[in-house]
Amino acid sequence: MVFFIVPVITCIIISLLLTPLVKKLAIKIGATDQPNERKVHTRIMPRLGGLAIFISFLIGCYLFVPNDLQIWPIITGGVVIALIGILDDVFGLSAKIKFVGQIFAAAIPVLGGVQIDFFAVPNGEFIYFGWFAIPLTIFWIVAITNSINLIDGLDGLAAGVSSIAIFTISAISFMMGNPLAPILGVVLLGSTLGFLVFNFYPAKIFMGDTGSLFLGYMISILSVIGLTKSAAFFSLIIPMIILAVPLIDTAFAIIRRFVQKKPLMAPDKFHLHHNMLRLGFTHRQSVVLIYLLSGIFSLAAILFTRATIWGASFLIVLLLVFIELIVEVTGLISVKYRPLLNFIGGKKANHHQK
Repeated sequence: MVFFIVPVITCIIISLLLTPLVKKLAIKIGATDQPNERKVHTRIMPRLGGLAIFISFLIGCYLFVPNDLQIWPIITGGVVIALIGILDDVFGLSAKIKFVGQIFAAAIPVLGGVQIDFFAVPNGEFIYFGWFAIPLTIFWIVAITNSINLIDGLDGLAAGVSSIAIFTISAISFMMGNPLAPILGVVLLGSTLGFLVFNFYPAKIFMGDTGSLFLGYMISILSVIGLTKSAAFFSLIIPMIILAVPLIDTAFAIIRRFVQKKPLMAPDKFHLHHNMLRLGFTHRQSVVLIYLLSGIFSLAAILFTRATIWGASFLIVLLLVFIELIVEVTGLISVKYRPLLNFIGGKKANHHQK
């Protein structure tokens, strides 16, 4: 355990020292976030804070990750995704350019061997993806990268949700005997927690796309190397449960725009964090409640790894009902979309009439 505590504390300290310097740099070069009608903050804020996370992570890897673990494809892809984020934070990039850049960055570790190779089925057999593992894994990396990017809408939200996911993936990977994911995870965790000190409400600096894209990229990589290689039943579902909050927000943003016949890339103010504010929660309360949701899903993922086939199946049903309730209560699709709540309300009304 000491082997993991030292990297976490070291990277927290490095990130704590770097973040104020990055803040000064962001202000000096004009990498700032301007308030507008879609954003929650009301004053000009320095972004580019993810640069502190990125540099701290690189130093942590140099200090603590053994060279024989073949991390260079992962690091190289991380450098590319961080550069895309830096360019966007400083100059602003179009969504199409960022998307192409994400695919390129994802392809580097995938071609270097980081792939979702197989899927374990209940009878103990494996479904091997063969060449399809390449596009499947690239899709997974890009999807997770964008989901973390989309949830970065309140002070400390993306950093906190990412920290919970990183901790959970690292812990489960360690229990599964994986050598690489836990040490990369604790280095990333420490780097993120150090930054969170300056990013939690009221934030002194935003992580910007440099941070959200890099964190999304690394979390997706950790989930592939740490969780999908397991022969456990439904191993592919475990990272989906851990990352349920950002994935739900992203998936229902797509559904919402499809239902409302709006462009897929069109921004709106109906993401999970926006809706929490609309329900009357304060900025801090909204962030903490979303942390709590992330923690619930992470705990469910840990239980899932220990469950029998029937137990895992029952847990999936419970989680699907829970997700439906989250969607309806928060209005992720629409405030009028409430089939389950209306059904429960109808049942209660009938019961009282009797």
